[in-house]
Amino acid sequence: MTSLKLKIGVSDSDRTRPLAFGEAKIAGVDADIELMGVQALFNKQLAEHTYDVCEFPLATYLRTLERPDRPYLGIPIFPSRHFRFSSVFVNKAAGITKPADLAGKRIGLMVFDMAAAVWQRGIFEEHYGLPRTAPIYVTGGLEAPRSGDEHPQYYPDQFTVEHRTDKSLAAMLSTGEIDALYTARAPSTWPSETVGRLFENPMPVELDYYQRTGIYPPMHILAIKRPIAEANPGVTKALYDAFVAAHAVARAKMYEAAALSTILPWQLEALLDAEAKLGKDYWPAGFARNRAMLEVIIRYLREDALITTDFRPEDLFDGADILAT
Repeated sequence: MTSLKLKIGVSDSDRTRPLAFGEAKIAGVDADIELMGVQALFNKQLAEHTYDVCEFPLATYLRTLERPDRPYLGIPIFPSRHFRFSSVFVNKAAGITKPADLAGKRIGLMVFDMAAAVWQRGIFEEHYGLPRTAPIYVTGGLEAPRSGDEHPQYYPDQFTVEHRTDKSLAAMLSTGEIDALYTARAPSTWPSETVGRLFENPMPVELDYYQRTGIYPPMHILAIKRPIAEANPGVTKALYDAFVAAHAVARAKMYEAAALSTILPWQLEALLDAEAKLGKDYWPAGFARNRAMLEVIIRYLREDALITTDFRPEDLFDGADILAT
């Protein structure tokens, strides 16, 4: 039988390399897999739609579901997750010691609809008393000025947003032109005499959030071009199974002591400690184990006014085999 040829774009991680290196196979698919940095991947896909299957920004995927053509179909694989409490940086002179102190402050953002920012706005409002519209948001390039958004953005009227093209956010944070920064990457001006983190010891705060909510927030989802999925029944389940298998390979490699797969000297101990704190299924794939989390991110996007539809988690996917996962 002829295999379905698919061009697949994913970030370079221990969860995706087993697919690129052939350690996890996609049944019935002849896959051309490219690994690249996250921002380059997203900019390429959102501007050129290069890949048939792509690791996709979660919030942006939900926004595509409101387009008449609904160009992509999600698969309940979440290649990137992160507790973002560690990703809030502050100017030390701004007097910010807790999230509520960010009210009225100027917060830098590279991408307004990035999942990291959606989670931060939602979590800080719901759990820490910072209304999402209370800060002033300042967009720009993290390490260099940029002329505008790298892919299309929408800025709801309820927010106060300024667009800076003359300086980098990292520099502005250091000089105090912005008071804080929500970012998926640490700025080059941290750590320094002027720049610190809102939570200098984020792990206890993140563990507390997880214990209260059961959510390890996903940043990305796997998505396939909808016409390909509709023309090839079973391909979404084949992709799902392969990515689950790749994740299992990544976990198994953490046990390998002959040659460590990471630069962590105690990588196995780090894995075991994480599983002791969070449970062995802290990075779940599948629909059922992520349904409650998806309800939250949908609500946060609605509260941001980035989407207007009251989606159900089921609306993100298609097919009984996927919804049964």
